[in-house]
Amino acid sequence: MQLQEITRVHTITKKEFLRDYVKPQKPVVIEHLIDDWKAYDKWNLAYIKDIAGDKEVPLYDDRPVKHDEGFNQAHATMSMREYVDLLKKEPTNYRIFLYNLMKEVPSLKEDFKFPKIGLRLLKQIPMLFFGGEGSKVFMHHDIDWANILHFHFEGKKQCVLFPPSETPHLYKVPYSLITREDINFDDPDYDKFPNLKKAKGFICHLNHGETLYMPEGYWHYMKYETPGFSMSLRALPRKVSNLRKALYNVFYMRHYDNFMRRRKGQAWIDEKNERAMSN
Repeated sequence: MQLQEITRVHTITKKEFLRDYVKPQKPVVIEHLIDDWKAYDKWNLAYIKDIAGDKEVPLYDDRPVKHDEGFNQAHATMSMREYVDLLKKEPTNYRIFLYNLMKEVPSLKEDFKFPKIGLRLLKQIPMLFFGGEGSKVFMHHDIDWANILHFHFEGKKQCVLFPPSETPHLYKVPYSLITREDINFDDPDYDKFPNLKKAKGFICHLNHGETLYMPEGYWHYMKYETPGFSMSLRALPRKVSNLRKALYNVFYMRHYDNFMRRRKGQAWIDEKNERAMSN
């Protein structure tokens, strides 16, 4: 794969952000966007354990998609206290994915602000993501084709991104938001997946308090190099064509996929994976 480092800026103005990154749809890491948040100093795993330790949380691992599992169905649950202890004790594949902890612990809303840098951020769904050392989030793009601000807390996280234009090289699975799950994006098998050599993307390593902007429909693969967590804020796609794709995903694609899983079972999953290769 052909990966280049994502541009880093110390700070940025609204005008610069819209002109240089949102309009041309280019990712950027902003190193000091949230220094004035209470969360910048407060948010770490120990604080989350203290304030939300008794909450039952959904956990995901890296097992392949199965036909009898629902859309984004969790693989296990445990208390946040147990989960943070596990993260600190040893590497684990268990992750918390797309979790609205603010709904469970409203006081967390007092620790952050909605950045005023030109995106009309949705106020209802700030989502949190947690992972242990070495855990990975499979290559995917978000169902709503949103513009995403991704804020990282504690430790270090690797992010690999590809723009939608690179989809033909990524072995996308039809009627889904993912690529072939047997691709190791840390060490791709180019004999099996030769088209990956043509894929042109971006890479960065996020540290505590840094913000990654991911444009509309960007593919992203995340790996927690150390235990940590992140929060995402999102804005609806600005391009009408991307908004149409989001509506298609939400109101047709995922329902059709679930219908076919029920009708054909594992044969539907196998068929989609084969089509990803032939496509």
